[in-house]
Amino acid sequence: MPRPASYDRTVALHAAMTVFWEKGFHATSLKDLEASLKMKPGSIYAAFNSKEQLYSSAMKYYFEAARDSFRDEMARAPSPLVGLADHIRSYANLPTDHPGRQVCMLLKTIVDTQTTEPALSRQAREHLRDIRAQISAVLDEAKRQGELPTLANCNRLARRFQANLNALRVELHQSDGTDDLTDLADDMACEVEGLRDSS
Repeated sequence: MPRPASYDRTVALHAAMTVFWEKGFHATSLKDLEASLKMKPGSIYAAFNSKEQLYSSAMKYYFEAARDSFRDEMARAPSPLVGLADHIRSYANLPTDHPGRQVCMLLKTIVDTQTTEPALSRQAREHLRDIRAQISAVLDEAKRQGELPTLANCNRLARRFQANLNALRVELHQSDGTDDLTDLADDMACEVEGLRDSS
C-alpha cells in the first residue's frame, strides 16, 4: 500500500494562513486550499481533519508568529515605551504589498465567524486577549523602569494601544497605496511616548 505523501506542517500552515487571512474562512474554497498548500483534498483532511481545524491551526500559527515577533522586537528595544512607539511607526513603513498592512487576521476572523463558527471566533478573541496581555507586560516593565507613573493602569493602556494599532491597520488595509499614513502612525506613537513619567 503506498504511503501518503509527506508534507512540511509549518510550510502548510503558513500557506493556509496566507489564503485564509486574505479571503476569510467562508470565502476560502477547497480548491483555494489545494492550490495554496499544494496538497490533494484527501491529504489535507488526513493532516488536519477538517477545514475548521485547519483554520484553527493556521490562526494559532498566525498568533504565535505575531507574538514571538513582538517579543523579539521589545527585547531589542532600548526601553519599553520606545519599543512600543517604534512598533507602531514600523507599520507605516511596510511596503504596500506586505501582509502586515492587512487588517489583523484575528479581527477578520471575529467578523467572519461570529455567528457561523463560534469556536473560531472565540479562539480569535482569546488570542487577542493574549496579545493584549503581552502589551500589558511591556507596560508593566515600563513602570518598573520608571518610564510610567506608579499609578498607571497598564491593562487599560494596553487596551488603548491595541485599539490604536488595529485602527492603524484598518487604515493601511483600505489605502490604495497613495495615502501616506506616516503622520497617523507618528501621532499614535507620540501618544505612547507622551505617557513617560516626567516627575
